[in-house]
Amino acid sequence: MTTRAVVMGVGHYLPERIVPNSELEERIDTTDEWIRTRSGIERRHFVAEGQTTSDLATRAARAALDDAGLVADDLDAIILATSTADLTFPSAATMVQAAIGMTRGFAYDVQAVCAGFVFALSNADALIRSGQAKRVMVIGAETFSRLMDWTDRTTCVLFGDGAGALILEAAEGEGKPSDRGILSTDLHSDGRYRELLYVDGGSSTGTTGYLRMQGKEVFRHAVEKLAETAHLALDKAGLCSADVDWIVPHQANLRIISATAQRMQVPMERVVLTVQDHGNTSAASIPLALSVGKARGQIKRGDLLVTEAIGGGLAWGSVVLRW
Repeated sequence: MTTRAVVMGVGHYLPERIVPNSELEERIDTTDEWIRTRSGIERRHFVAEGQTTSDLATRAARAALDDAGLVADDLDAIILATSTADLTFPSAATMVQAAIGMTRGFAYDVQAVCAGFVFALSNADALIRSGQAKRVMVIGAETFSRLMDWTDRTTCVLFGDGAGALILEAAEGEGKPSDRGILSTDLHSDGRYRELLYVDGGSSTGTTGYLRMQGKEVFRHAVEKLAETAHLALDKAGLCSADVDWIVPHQANLRIISATAQRMQVPMERVVLTVQDHGNTSAASIPLALSVGKARGQIKRGDLLVTEAIGGGLAWGSVVLRW
């Protein structure tokens, strides 16, 4: 028998404010057509004044608990993937822990930018497989609208805010690809590519900074590395692209998603898409897409999913799981 980390519940939260491309047309030198053509994005959500990343994460956490039929103290751990934590410390995860009334276990943040949720899932899987935790909530939450340079029209139109959460529980499997739960993970990073995507500030520099991106280079690396990591993760699980029911990708750019699916030989009809409605929500994009995909009736029990993401670092990776 093999211990698997099985999905028990999922939930998400989006800020109330919806920002369509038409609103950005009034604010910066861009057009709805330009944004749609280059990214596939039609609208995104922005946080309200005073609303923080931990606020969004807490709402998503409560939704996931409701979906799983659990209460906060049923959890052993919370792992929160974010690059936009409320404070330098303590972690946003501990703020969520307190907000949902969890009085036991432990909580911590993971920072791998857009790949953060994949890294956090891998962490959670390791905790469960090793016996250190039985139930782990994994959250991705971001307020990227606060990192935008509104004079840089090539990047500020791409990002949005939101949060998604997933609850994993230890269960016994047969050690076969037919098991439910996380079947394999694949993680990578290469710090030589830092200048392609980064924020030019931080606590040790005394500034908050703005997001900077070399879009063409990021696109090239993304398509190549995402397809490669997805194939590696499938190989580890003893599976192939033909076995995949759904790709649930990082929702950064429709062209990247389409090109990656093509390289994986998976039709777009088997890709869960939310980028048009949410924009790039960084570490929140995959759990948001999982929650929305389930709510739409796309993702069903027993489906084989591949999630993959790439972000600043560069950091990238993938997870294969059976719902």
